[in-house]
Amino acid sequence: MKSLIAAFLLVAGEPQSAGSGPTPAIMVSEATLPTHTVYRPANLDRGDRLPLLVWGNGGCVNLGNSAAEFLTEIASHGYLVVAVGPIGSPPARAPRPASAETPRPHDPDGVWRPQTDTRAMIRAIDWALDENSRTDSPYRGRIDPTRIAVAGHSCGGLLALDASRDPRVTTSLIMNSGALNDGTHPQGVEVTKASLQQIHGPILYVTGGPDDVAHPNAVDDVSRIRHVPVVLAYDASGHGGTYRQPRGGAYARIAVDWLDWRLKGDAEAAAAFLEGGRLRSDPAWTIRPGQPRRE
Repeated sequence: MKSLIAAFLLVAGEPQSAGSGPTPAIMVSEATLPTHTVYRPANLDRGDRLPLLVWGNGGCVNLGNSAAEFLTEIASHGYLVVAVGPIGSPPARAPRPASAETPRPHDPDGVWRPQTDTRAMIRAIDWALDENSRTDSPYRGRIDPTRIAVAGHSCGGLLALDASRDPRVTTSLIMNSGALNDGTHPQGVEVTKASLQQIHGPILYVTGGPDDVAHPNAVDDVSRIRHVPVVLAYDASGHGGTYRQPRGGAYARIAVDWLDWRLKGDAEAAAAFLEGGRLRSDPAWTIRPGQPRRE
């Protein structure tokens, strides 16, 4: 049990911090959800009920600690984060991008079968809501079922896009990803340009700029989304982002700003995205509200 509540864990040979937020966070494996990895404040009795973030990994790998620094940082700001996949040994390199512009891992029969699919994202939401009401759960009454976000990197962003259609989802963060411009999608992930119209909450796209192979997909998505608030933010980090940097780097900071705005109603976090705000004034970032495309 002590190993599950340690404030620091070794991930790929490097110490994982407890985050810089007001609620030091830990990474745990829950017996009631062994197929996923949970990031949460170490002290569940502190503060208000936790909003939920469900995360899809880059490459759709089945590895819940592939973005441990990034997700621990978010959890330390008062979030329950559930990542697809158990705790394991992350690969030495970031997963290959899943985009229309680069080769994707196909099985010999030509079908693109990722390790994980959208069902794993939905399962995480189901689990969290069940735990929130289960009598003997440590999470009983500690999760806010009205504040749920989905997010993911690259192929995991496709999982998040698909899961965004779930009526329980409040907002989405699509990181280094977007519905593929060639119309294809992985098996078990029903994401097309047409399905974007079924998203019902505010959505943030984050890319590594024009050198990110997923950038064209994201730009095209943003141009098509007219019915909900949408923002495109990009820097020069490329497709790999900053997930493995200490405390998740710049991507964790912008993700927390978006979540604090959309799930907690934080006015200061919202102002960061507005004209003259902190992100708009940061030369490292380009922030563009969505504009309807010209047909």
